[in-house]
Amino acid sequence: MNIVILGIDLGKNLCSVVGIDETGAVVLRRRMRHQTVVQFAAGLPRCVMAMEACCGAHYLGRILQTQGHEVRLMSPEYVRPYVKAQKNDDRDAEAIAEAASRPTMRFVELKSQDQLDLQTLHRVRSRLVNARKTLINQMRAILLERGHVIAKGPRQFDRALNELLADANLDISGRMRTLIIEMREEWQDLDRRIETLNAEFKEHVREHESARRLVTIPGIGVLNATALTAAIGDGSAFGRGRDLAAWLGLVPRQVTTGGRPKLLGITKRGNKYLRMLFIHGARAALPSLARSATPLGQWLRGLLTRAHRNVVTVALAAKLARIAWASLRRGAIFEPVYGTVA
Repeated sequence: MNIVILGIDLGKNLCSVVGIDETGAVVLRRRMRHQTVVQFAAGLPRCVMAMEACCGAHYLGRILQTQGHEVRLMSPEYVRPYVKAQKNDDRDAEAIAEAASRPTMRFVELKSQDQLDLQTLHRVRSRLVNARKTLINQMRAILLERGHVIAKGPRQFDRALNELLADANLDISGRMRTLIIEMREEWQDLDRRIETLNAEFKEHVREHESARRLVTIPGIGVLNATALTAAIGDGSAFGRGRDLAAWLGLVPRQVTTGGRPKLLGITKRGNKYLRMLFIHGARAALPSLARSATPLGQWLRGLLTRAHRNVVTVALAAKLARIAWASLRRGAIFEPVYGTVA
């Protein structure tokens, strides 16, 4: 069999494998376990190993890459149009192989184990933050049902909770008091776990030069820098900074027909977590940057006169993404020009 591209549809236990030759004809259809795929690929001459960028793809891709094969990972949304007729695992594997043969296909960069580890820490932290938010909202609802309205914000809630629990005449049953104390201990445990992860991210920034360069950019902190390097590495997968901004979903969505362009809201494609970090960072940096006597500050002041502040925030987030890409690719540190406008 002269296999040029091997399409692999990954499953939890079994993988569907389809091999195509140089003419695009299917010469192999088989189902294998993960280890069997590795053994089968070891006996093949160098070819393209195509997979969807899903759970387990980067691990298997690194193994196949060490065997001398070329690994191509693709977003599942780009593979879907190539699925013919009824959808099944064999059809998916065939579609993966066909999509990988297209010269205009966009591929996902293979991540290292360190990148995956750092990305996993971010996902765990995000889950803990959401769990803490849910817990606080539930505690607030319990107190509201008993006539205690507390101002928004975790700090205000913590102070008010101290005062309520210290009140011996609090009109709350003993069982509810005990429950709130237990929930508060759970809250404190979540705080400790989140702070531990934050300390790990800070240590990573201190040890890695690329992350240290990123944190010199206004609006990019430890979380942004570590999450970005975990997702894109050195940024070599993008040809220019605007490609990174588009990948983050920070560019306008186009609806163009008949030669009449129409731009709508941002596309919101790509990594939702990274986009959220960049927008929050831009929102925090916008006031100081808009006052600075720099080209960036002048650009922001012009935008603020003709666009809503939220639109300017997203535009600044896209700009910061482009600056971050330039910092990663060129090894440069962001050097702001200090000054204020009267």
